[in-house]
Amino acid sequence: MNATTHKPGAVSLMRIHWLEFINECRRSFRTPSYYLPTLLFPLCFFLMFAVILGKGSASAAPYMLANYGVFGSAMAALFGVGLGIASERESGLMRLRRVMPMPMSAVLLAKLGMAMLFALIISLLMMILTLLFTQATLTLAQSLRLLAVHTLGALPFAALGVFLGSLAGANGAVAIINLVFLPMAFLSGLWMPLSMLPAWVADAAPLWPLYHLAQLALEALNLGSEKSVWLHAGGLLLTTLLFALPAIRRLHMR
Repeated sequence: MNATTHKPGAVSLMRIHWLEFINECRRSFRTPSYYLPTLLFPLCFFLMFAVILGKGSASAAPYMLANYGVFGSAMAALFGVGLGIASERESGLMRLRRVMPMPMSAVLLAKLGMAMLFALIISLLMMILTLLFTQATLTLAQSLRLLAVHTLGALPFAALGVFLGSLAGANGAVAIINLVFLPMAFLSGLWMPLSMLPAWVADAAPLWPLYHLAQLALEALNLGSEKSVWLHAGGLLLTTLLFALPAIRRLHMR
């Protein structure tokens, strides 16, 4: 008796979360002002530095594939989730969602899933460009590991996006996210090796979550240090918890 009474509720809850995820993806792909820059910006960076300036070098292309894939993954999460939360708060939609017979977890998980989907697409497209326009080669194992790192790596930045989106309206959130994201990308060594930057920048790099994700991406291509994998994964998990918990609390308070 208990099984028959609980099973429909569980199925309904799963269906609610799935439908909310589908609706979130449809809304994102119907907004060219979001999906075009999100997809094209990291791809253009990769083409410019790895293919044009780097001349498709077999040694430089994998390094840039890992780093610019991280750049694209974090960008999709921060702007997709952060601006989405800020816009819905500003328009009153978030308040309306709280009084609807739908768990708030469906809203947040849908946005996280959407960010991971965009991260996966960016990583796949960048790998295709690598194979077509550079001299680098990727094994199947390397490709799958890198896809997993780039996709799952969107989660801590989605958590950061939720937190930043809970602080301001849509216009203010754009400025805040840019002020956080762009300096962090530079200080984490995504745009140029840390060895080319001042010593204090390299010493402080472990403070930034983008650095830890970049190191995991490099390790996926056998370009990093296996000894520090769990340290970098722990840093990203800490980032996720550090921003997700207060952000969820703020959203429920408003």
